Amino acid sequence: MSLILGINAYHPDASACILQDGQLIAAVAEERLGQRFKHIAGFPAQAIRRVLQMAGATVKDLDHVAIGHDSKANTSAKVRRVIANPARSVKAVASFLQRRSRFESLGDQVAAACEVGRADCRFEQVDVEHHLAHLASSFFSSPFDSAAGLSYDGSGDFVSTMLAKCEGNTITPLRRFFVPDSLGYLYTALCQFIGFDHFGEEYKVMGLAAYGEPVYVDVLREFVSTDGKGGYSLDERYIRTTGGSFEECINEKGEIVLAKMFTPELVRKLGEPRQRGEELTQRDKDIAASCQRYFEEIVLGLLGTLHAQMPADALVTAGGCALNGVCNARIRRETPFQKSYIQCAASDDGTAIGAALYVWNSVLKKPRSPVIDHASWGPSYSDAEIETALKVAGLTYERLDGDLLYRRTAAHLKAGHVTGWYQGRSEWGPRALGNRSILANPAWPGMKDLINAKIKRREAFRPFAPSILSEEVPNYFEQNVESPFMMHVVKIKPEKRIELAAVCHEDFTGRLHTVKRSQNERYYDLIREFGTQSGTPVVLNTSFNENEPIVDTPEQAISCYLRTDLDALCVGPFLTAKPSKALPTAGH
Repeated sequence: MSLILGINAYHPDASACILQDGQLIAAVAEERLGQRFKHIAGFPAQAIRRVLQMAGATVKDLDHVAIGHDSKANTSAKVRRVIANPARSVKAVASFLQRRSRFESLGDQVAAACEVGRADCRFEQVDVEHHLAHLASSFFSSPFDSAAGLSYDGSGDFVSTMLAKCEGNTITPLRRFFVPDSLGYLYTALCQFIGFDHFGEEYKVMGLAAYGEPVYVDVLREFVSTDGKGGYSLDERYIRTTGGSFEECINEKGEIVLAKMFTPELVRKLGEPRQRGEELTQRDKDIAASCQRYFEEIVLGLLGTLHAQMPADALVTAGGCALNGVCNARIRRETPFQKSYIQCAASDDGTAIGAALYVWNSVLKKPRSPVIDHASWGPSYSDAEIETALKVAGLTYERLDGDLLYRRTAAHLKAGHVTGWYQGRSEWGPRALGNRSILANPAWPGMKDLINAKIKRREAFRPFAPSILSEEVPNYFEQNVESPFMMHVVKIKPEKRIELAAVCHEDFTGRLHTVKRSQNERYYDLIREFGTQSGTPVVLNTSFNENEPIVDTPEQAISCYLRTDLDALCVGPFLTAKPSKALPTAGH
């Protein structure tokens, strides 16, 4: 038996996973555990211990530890950058040397996290370049034997974008874009300019874009220029790089705080930046729309070049930028790629799986791993543990088994009750996909505003996702695309927009989440029952949290339920509701 531990460490979204004989057994991000701050970038000690526990293994059983980082990668490009910018590179070089030392002792840190000595372990450490790990996370999880590959984010191992040829057990890079040229940096800089200055808020720009017009695209062309051949180049007069490693940007709470990435020259072009908390103006909305439109334009140019070099009909993508659902849907509509796959943890946490899969497939040359077609790879808790948490919280609850649980929960949804839904293993990746979700009736008047204001406590413009039975997609959406990991934003058919009012965004789109029974049996059966009762085989779905990482334990789910205006909570087989939201139980 082969056991491979995959790690993302000292980079945003620290995480760990376990492969047994090439098959994924468990995966979890560090942010879900311990201090629970979003995008933790340290060493994933708790995640390592948890995935080993879920696999029924110890650190002494490991054959390989794979890390989605390689300090030796792209040395020539790094040296060229230092020579070209000696004064600005002093801090970055010092940070690099410190970082390299930390990764060289990674094996010792893994052993120490499990309270054993390194000499007692037999595993071999394998370093995998950041974007190779990203691509491996999607290609080796996909059903494709051959595909073109695109990985893109802010940066990792000095690269922001990688185009690749993926065949069998091999990923061959075709082109790398080096720092500072980064689409992620462009998006982050403008995100900060609009006033979303917390790390990882780029998705807010995508949502806000629907309220604006792309009138600033020509200005943005000065910030990042293109060559008409798929290439692009960032102008550092307007956008600056981070200048160091992410762990240097961590505050006392463990959160990543980036310095401003936009310069005074950019301010001279666009005016004064919005401060967090200020009212959003039409200018801010137009900048968001322009950022989204220009981002899509550059990505489509990249993919045109990629298809010319790798004329496959399948595409795999990964990296933080691959979470841009609006762009993903446009890729499916407007490029020659007819099929696509994006791993459920496409952001940096996914490099843990990518590094492990790269070792299994490309280093060990083993048979391809099984397709990852669902996201339920995280921790779970027993019915006894759940019931104990309910009792400690002093809640009145019922145990409902089988179809009765679905009927009663669906009745709450039909009645307009916002319901916490906590089932099975937690999802791997940033999306709530029906295991740790807050659900509601998508047709209920005012539901979007109610959840944003009283439960999620977030900006009013933020949309929610429609979870729909996979076979019903052609009846409700203009683009018939399978999206089990909520990676595509597509148009809702005009005649269905009132029926889906709470999940219909300003531009009549929804962030599509398709559900098959083979992927999530309980969630599918709940949506089907809601469809039977309401006539709509769709539920509003958002992550089970309130300005925190998605809940992990039953205690966290119950706490969120009690401190917010959630009406009901279905946790495992147990259902509870606030007194004012109780439903008749006659006949169940």
